[in-house]
This record gives sequence, C-alpha cells and structure tokens, in this order.
Amino acid sequence: MSQEILLERFFELLINGDRPGARTLVRELVDQGTPAPTIINNLYFPVYEKIEQLHRADQITGVAYHLSTRLLRMLVDQTSSRLPLDGPKRFNVLAACGPSQSEELAAQMAVDLLEAGGCKVAFTGGGVPADEILEQVHERRPDYLVLFASAASDLPDIRMIIDSIREIGAAKRTKIVVGGGVFNRAEGLADQIRADLWATTPLELVDVVLTGTCKPAAEDFVQPRMAGATQSRTRSGTARRKAA
Repeated sequence: MSQEILLERFFELLINGDRPGARTLVRELVDQGTPAPTIINNLYFPVYEKIEQLHRADQITGVAYHLSTRLLRMLVDQTSSRLPLDGPKRFNVLAACGPSQSEELAAQMAVDLLEAGGCKVAFTGGGVPADEILEQVHERRPDYLVLFASAASDLPDIRMIIDSIREIGAAKRTKIVVGGGVFNRAEGLADQIRADLWATTPLELVDVVLTGTCKPAAEDFVQPRMAGATQSRTRSGTARRKAA
C-alpha cells in the first residue's frame, strides 16, 4: 500500500470515528515491523495536520473533527507505550503548548518522541499562564524550552516568554525551540520572535534538539520510513538557528 493510500484510509477511519478499523490499521503496521516513531511521524502527524487544515477551513463537520481528534489521541497514547524510554537522558526539556486540545495532541506526539529520543521531558500541556512557564524556566533551568502553537492567538504569550528570557537573562543556557502549525504557515516567524530553533514535525523536533548542540541524532529518529513508503522529509540540515 502506498503512503498516500494509507494516509487517506486512516483519515477516513478517523473522521468516521471507526475505532476498531483504526486500531486494526495500526496493528497491521506494527505487525509489519513499522517502528512506533515512524507511525507517529509518518501516519499520525500528517493526518492530524490534514484534519486541522480542513477544520480551519470549515470543510469538515464539528462531529467529524471531535471524532477524529479523540480517536487519534487514543491511538497516540497506545503507540507511545511502545516507544523506548529506558535509555540515558542527554537533555532536560520543558515543553508547553497553546490551550486547545488539538495543540496538546500535536505537542504530545512531539514530547513522547523527545523522551524516547534521549530527553528528560516535563510537559505542562496547554492553558498554563506565561508567567508560570517563566517561573518554571527559572526554577528548572532546562537545556531546551519547547513551545508549540497552532493558532496566531498563541503568539503574544510566546513572544512575551521569549522576550522575558532574553531580557532578564536568567536562563542563558536554555535554548528556545518553537513548533506547530502557526510556524509552519508563516515562514520566518520563528526568527522574528527570536527563537533559537524551530521544527515542522515531531521527528524533526527530535532531530533539532539532539543536534542543537552539535551532537549526532540517532538514525532511527532522523530517517523514519513507513513500510513500503518513501523516506519522510526531514530538515535537520536546514533547521534555522538564531545567531548568538
């Protein structure tokens, strides 16, 4: 089955709320030996993005949107339980996202892969006030602060967090990474708000974090493959880094 057909089949199962069908499709991939990181990055995330795009354009019903996102969250939870989590942790990461459930879903995919990729992750979820996130940055002094945003309405808080960290200088070694739909849709936005790094997909985020200090990323995370599909796009060589 080609990747395009697989994605379309999975999309239809999700928007129809077909829980047995969606579980069966994922189980088939697992039985074929497809790694959990590949399923998350090459199946779950692109279909998630398609659902979000159609929802923003009012091209799917509210019922279809809720059926699909709730079912996808369940599948993400199940697949993440297959990720390797016992390896050594190389970086401390504090992650936060916008308030919507869809933003938390995308962020969850990314932070699960970060943890499996060798990071110790603390994930606040959405809806945490910006000043409380700043308090956590000052208290934890993470290697990376990862901020996800799907909506433009999230940007003022993200900009305030970044500006405060830059001006106060209380966490000088913390690198700020941004990701999510709003940064994918607006080229150059990450540079404008003075983020250190940005990524467009969950696996790309892992690659960016693992290589952000010139450390090589694990091959399984940089070059995911779907069974019978072409290699997914990564931008590890082009991830934008703000000059110090």
